[in-house]
Amino acid sequence: MFNRPATEARRFRLAFPLLALASALASPAAFAANPEDGQVSSPEAKIIQSIVDQVIPQYHLKGIIVQVRRNGKDLYLKAAGESMPGVLVTTNMHFRNGSMVFTYISTMLLELIDQHPQTLSLNDKLSKFFPEIPGSSDVTLKNLLNMTSGYQDYVGIPEVFNGINADPLRQWTPEELIEIGVTPERWFNPGENWAYSHTNYLILGRVLEKITGMPLDRAMQKYIFEPMGLRETKSIDTAQIPGPVMHSFTSERRGALQIPADIPFYEESTFWNPSWTTAKGAIQITDINDMSRSMEIVGNGALLSPTSYLEQVSPNLVGFGHPQDGCPHCTENTYARNYGLGVINLGPWITQTKNFAGNGSTVGYLPAARLTIAVVITYTAGAFDEQGNSTEASQPIFVSLANALAPNIFSPH
Repeated sequence: MFNRPATEARRFRLAFPLLALASALASPAAFAANPEDGQVSSPEAKIIQSIVDQVIPQYHLKGIIVQVRRNGKDLYLKAAGESMPGVLVTTNMHFRNGSMVFTYISTMLLELIDQHPQTLSLNDKLSKFFPEIPGSSDVTLKNLLNMTSGYQDYVGIPEVFNGINADPLRQWTPEELIEIGVTPERWFNPGENWAYSHTNYLILGRVLEKITGMPLDRAMQKYIFEPMGLRETKSIDTAQIPGPVMHSFTSERRGALQIPADIPFYEESTFWNPSWTTAKGAIQITDINDMSRSMEIVGNGALLSPTSYLEQVSPNLVGFGHPQDGCPHCTENTYARNYGLGVINLGPWITQTKNFAGNGSTVGYLPAARLTIAVVITYTAGAFDEQGNSTEASQPIFVSLANALAPNIFSPH
């Protein structure tokens, strides 16, 4: 994905906003579990439940859905809290897919390379598809996939950053966003550093349309949704989210709107226009079952050749990248946290994280244990400070669950 651009220098995050203006300060959610979820009985489920009970007050959560699977079967699937006042969160609710689409874009491109090895390669230059993009003759498809192209992140450029905060309902076009992202001088020459940038995957979405000869939403259906068996994941380029919906609320525009700290400000963001977030045809909704299933299939390489699978998930960038003046997202990849091709490796866990206008999610798969953990959360007003900033909580919750269920795997070995 995306936490909205409230703080530009947040790394490895996909900033995504959403819609609707409701500034009333909501009361904290009543954290009764959804009655349909049944009882927690197994020892592992009790451990998971104790962590869930702890993180709800710790991170000021309004709602939470957690799914844990082993060998493709549920160990735990429960929801707690409120979606809206008086409406409980349920495990079948839909939410924005966020950065999971980067994983899909990477997977689709690798599928196509496997199918057409004579005509398509990770080393192909972007100029093969879009010679008009500045610097395209120096940038490879792999540079775009692994965030080493040097193109700036359009999300942090004032025209977009300020535009999103000023009007979260605005409709953005891919053409204007690409132009904004590639027009400034690049942060660095291709392959010389690492920096998270939405611009890379917006361009890749357009590349996939050229390769497949079809709109990206249709290509997603053919190469991702159908082979993965996803039933609740859909490409929707508008603010629409089919019901049931996990509503989200945020205070993140407080600073941009210069609202004093002593004035309550907590607005519904569920239906903010997501058009700025990524390529047209790749703006998606999903549910927790599809999110878990997606990462399991990516994590076991079911759709790819062994070579492409290793390209996607191996920690090839460990030790690469460094902080750089003028590049807010430049950083070093470490064993504990490194970027593959459209996935984030947390040690041996293959993961993806989204933080989008008051809705966060992290999903990860541990191949050695065939273990899947997925967390989706929303926040109460208490999660936001006097400037409207908050700490993304889905990933630390994921890590707590992972450490409890598969201990001692985040340390280098």
